[in-house]
Amino acid sequence: MILYPNAKVNIGLNIINKRVDGYHDIETLFYPIKGLYDILEIVEVEGEQNRIEFSQSGNSTGCSNEHNLCVKAYNLMMEAESIPAVRMHLHKQIPIGAGLGGGSADGAFAIKGLNQLLGNKIGDVQLHELALKLGSDCPFFLYNTPMLACGRGEKLEVVTLALAGYWLLLVNPGIHVSTGSAYAKTNPEPWIPTLRERIAQQITGWRGSVRNDFEKTVFTDYPEIEVVKQQLYDLGAIYASMSGSGSTVYGLFASKPDIKNEFKNMYLHVEELQ
Repeated sequence: MILYPNAKVNIGLNIINKRVDGYHDIETLFYPIKGLYDILEIVEVEGEQNRIEFSQSGNSTGCSNEHNLCVKAYNLMMEAESIPAVRMHLHKQIPIGAGLGGGSADGAFAIKGLNQLLGNKIGDVQLHELALKLGSDCPFFLYNTPMLACGRGEKLEVVTLALAGYWLLLVNPGIHVSTGSAYAKTNPEPWIPTLRERIAQQITGWRGSVRNDFEKTVFTDYPEIEVVKQQLYDLGAIYASMSGSGSTVYGLFASKPDIKNEFKNMYLHVEELQ
């Protein structure tokens, strides 16, 4: 079985309040980026149960195999059901710690793939609960369609967002931004009007309205990330934003952007949205 866990971007991100459990309530729109993906192979080991052999290649995740979300996904599934032994190999292509959800996608796709081995024995509600144990945005990748996310990011609602035909340019400057530190520096406050209301307008009206609350402090600490956002607008982006807590910035364009030397030594990804 070969799976292709894909990236996502956040379109708008409002940090509403800090909860008593230490998490934050947010409102954001998760949008899947299908053309940027990792590669996950799952091979069943016949005649054995409840054992995983895991290996990885490509971009370094910076963590041991036992702490990889794919392995954690297998262990969670094993707690829920007796499950065949597998050999699992992950090839990382999505930039690490970039606000693109690569690790979360890997874990969620592992859960989906392992459930297929079980004949889809575990239902959607339980899969959602298992994915949430891996991370707040993991449940989104079970559905992998544009969704408005609230709570920690686990309360999901499908939304209609017509971006087909627009071009996406992702730029990752290679800066690591600590999500915990980024949250600690924010001043949570609910938006009026809400993100739901703001994304309902035409995309040409998003600039200056559909914001990412992390940008205010992250741009102060890393002004070079703000420079990337401005470069995207200079290239003709209709809308540009940082994704998650960064450091990836993306732009939406009416036509394929003409990139020359604006983003030297940075990771780039371009695709036409479907």
